[in-house]
Amino acid sequence: MEKFGTLTAIAAAYPKVNVDTDLIIRVERCAGTPREALGPWAFEMVRYRPDGSEDPGFVFNREPWREAKILVAGENFGTGSSREMAVWALARMGLRCVIAPSFGEIFFGNCLQNGLLAIRLPADEVRRLMALASAPASATFTVDLARQTINGTTRFEISPRPKRMLLEGLDELGLTLAMEPEIAAFQAMDRPRRPWIYL
Repeated sequence: MEKFGTLTAIAAAYPKVNVDTDLIIRVERCAGTPREALGPWAFEMVRYRPDGSEDPGFVFNREPWREAKILVAGENFGTGSSREMAVWALARMGLRCVIAPSFGEIFFGNCLQNGLLAIRLPADEVRRLMALASAPASATFTVDLARQTINGTTRFEISPRPKRMLLEGLDELGLTLAMEPEIAAFQAMDRPRRPWIYL
């Protein structure tokens, strides 16, 4: 998993509420499409016209938001099914951070386990950031995970465990392996007291 430290990048505003995982990635794309090839199919239903050409009304099809790595989204982003492919698709289209007032809970967990920083903020703060992201002159944001700030002033909360995972680029297995010295010390202390556990 790629480390997340300080990200300075274009932010795109997508104010639609209740964006579900079906809109993020169609179920047909989830079967048979390799993980690394999902990016072009993210938001397919609103990104492309029926003839396959880009819809110029979709924010990621316009400059400077083609290069956006931050998404400022509406309420209940990522609701619906538990498909992890929705997060994979967003990551493969280049996103590293999604900011919204609320998320589907499973989607939120999938983001943090796949290196995509999901930030919950009050709705009025999200609207303010969305207004900034909507104008090219103010669309460049800086997200500092260590300091838990956006643009140096807006503070966000994140639990210590996912924060460490993102900062160090660790998945669940990597986090467990990073604790090997502590695990070995515990076992060395515990083995004489409960030898039957280690048979």
